Amino acid sequence: MQWGLLISPLGSPWDNMATDEYLLSVANERRTPVLRCYGWDMEAMSFGYFQSYEEIAALTPVRPLVRRLTGGGLVSHVSDWTYCVAIPITSDWYRLKACESYCRMHSWLNASFQSMGLETSLAEEAIVSGPGQCFIGAEKHDVLYKGFKVAGAAQRRTKQGLLIQGSVQLPGTSQGLGRAAWQDALKRVGTEKYGIEWSMVHLADNDRHHIDLLASERYQSEMFIRRR
Repeated sequence: MQWGLLISPLGSPWDNMATDEYLLSVANERRTPVLRCYGWDMEAMSFGYFQSYEEIAALTPVRPLVRRLTGGGLVSHVSDWTYCVAIPITSDWYRLKACESYCRMHSWLNASFQSMGLETSLAEEAIVSGPGQCFIGAEKHDVLYKGFKVAGAAQRRTKQGLLIQGSVQLPGTSQGLGRAAWQDALKRVGTEKYGIEWSMVHLADNDRHHIDLLASERYQSEMFIRRR
């Protein structure tokens, strides 16, 4: 099974969200899923596509706020490790039910953490959380470490494919393991558990042009940010 791998440098909140959406928009053209790992060049908060801006803005003083294409709750991006998976409609992942694709993604993450020596597990049931906030409490199949959620994700399924956006927020002592080690573990477990053969993805100038337009016209647009 062929997958693409894109390791991005630190990017702005708007560029990060635009890149994820762009990968979804070309998923069927590429015909192979893409795993993208990335980080943030400033403190920011992302929130779900269906959430109310006014309600989210009242929960945190952190700015900027950026609306995701996927659902889910409010997520802080300070020192987290973020990723997305863009899956074409021809993939068996696309045909899974939402709960099944969520569980499969987090099973992959959980196995990756365990291969790094962390005693993580999947939540067997939901843990009640604060309103609208992703990392307070947990959903079923979220990744737990010492009883606390350390990895969550949100999904969007369209005619273009399936987009999964996720955040990893390990305690400070565990983050000493490093982002690069985590990315290597994801690749290794992807090959061992799912038979993935990796090929590096590089964004061309034309790709960057479309991403820049998405960033400026959608994700930096007050109309989109405050659409609800």
